[in-house]
Amino acid sequence: MKVLAAWLGNTDLKIARSGVKDPVGPIAQALAADKYDLLLLLVNQPTKDRKEYVSWLNNVASIDVKIFTAKLPDPTDFSSIYRNALEALKQLMKKGREKANLTFHLTPGTPAMGAVWIILGSTQYPDAALIQSSKEQGVKNANVPFNISAEFAPGQRKSADKRRQDLSAEKASASSTFGDIIYRSEEMALVVNRAKKAALRNLYVLIEGESGTGKELLAAAIHNNSPRAKNPFIVVNCGAVPSELVESEFFGHKKGAFTGADFDRKGAFEEADSGTLFLDEIGDLPLNAQVKLLRSLQEGTIKRVGETIPLAIDVRVIAATNKNLKSEIAAGRFREDLFYRLNIVPLNLPALRERKGDLGLLTEKLLVKVNNESQSDPGYKSKKISPAAKNLILRHRWPGNVRELLNTLRRVTLFAESERIAGKEMLEAIEPAIKNHGANDNILNRDISEGINLQEVIKDVASHYLKNSMKEAGNNKSKAAKNLGFQNYQTLDNWLKKYVVKS
Repeated sequence: MKVLAAWLGNTDLKIARSGVKDPVGPIAQALAADKYDLLLLLVNQPTKDRKEYVSWLNNVASIDVKIFTAKLPDPTDFSSIYRNALEALKQLMKKGREKANLTFHLTPGTPAMGAVWIILGSTQYPDAALIQSSKEQGVKNANVPFNISAEFAPGQRKSADKRRQDLSAEKASASSTFGDIIYRSEEMALVVNRAKKAALRNLYVLIEGESGTGKELLAAAIHNNSPRAKNPFIVVNCGAVPSELVESEFFGHKKGAFTGADFDRKGAFEEADSGTLFLDEIGDLPLNAQVKLLRSLQEGTIKRVGETIPLAIDVRVIAATNKNLKSEIAAGRFREDLFYRLNIVPLNLPALRERKGDLGLLTEKLLVKVNNESQSDPGYKSKKISPAAKNLILRHRWPGNVRELLNTLRRVTLFAESERIAGKEMLEAIEPAIKNHGANDNILNRDISEGINLQEVIKDVASHYLKNSMKEAGNNKSKAAKNLGFQNYQTLDNWLKKYVVKS
């Protein structure tokens, strides 16, 4: 059922009183632009005005109308508007309409009423559509380009926390869906929309992204929205498997095939038969194992170690890596033919710092998760974030992405003195992450006691800034060249080719 929810505004009343039948009022205009099954009409005008409007509307639009009479001391009182709108929606949902497809109309009524719809659409009802209308531009979607904190909505946090605690109780690797991916940014919306399309087709997927960006979560969502959803989802971390055991891990082995093989064992491919095999950190797979993996993908068969008879398997492969595989191919560390076999549907997960508007929303969701998992700890009290602490979170670049954010929240909730996390406490929690990242990845602080590959370091720096500059310049080479201090775009072209950066 598709429901349009709107306040009855003075503009709509004036149109009704004039007797004009053309749908020029905001509500009638929306009903003419799209098909709805029900109009949830919130009114705070006298009964006579309400009846007059509904009577007029029946002549211009064929739709069921549910009236909710609001009691507002003032049509600009945010708190009263919020409570009434929330109650109207609750009453609607109680009558067998739990799965109603909601649309909130921002234009009718006072600006405060429109603002409350935005708050409800950004917190309590995140799946609701927001529309606005005008006589000149007609009806269009209202895109809110910022995160609205749940603190602005009285009483909202409890219900939102409960909903998110329910989500966090599930195992991401086994049961995650696209609904578990928290985002509002256009960058993530593009990736998720492509992933939803990919889920429906039996095609290999290659997910690229920095560590901690949620590659496994996305892979699980693809599997759980695919025709294979009821079948196994098997995860293998290619970087954690010793090179001498890769073949056994992938394909299994026969009892006695090698020392320690005391029983027949199925490999990951056989366990994932009819389902999905997620190969995490595929870029860390040794070259000799890449050859055998490619052969199995091409032939659709595997051979257990110690056996000669091939076994047919039906597996969809989703691979992921935090490396630039094009650079790995150029360096001879990754097979080009395997790359093109896996890269049928490429998905590039943006870093957290590139996801405009998502950081505040993720912080809120992850803090709920941390509070929930810590409830059984002796003396633990749920924590909230102060404005000063939130500002520090928004200013940090989060090189470790969502994983770093989650671990920082765990650290700060452990040491916070009160239920509200102070700015100083958040700074102390973030600082170890800065130091750890610097020790591991900072170009100027790498450990050279056992030697480093200076050419690789230079390549990493060049690739990083070349890609960022091209993105910042919208792929305008002249602008990117200027930002990097090059005299012309031809010089930039040479660098892009040298470091295998796609322009």
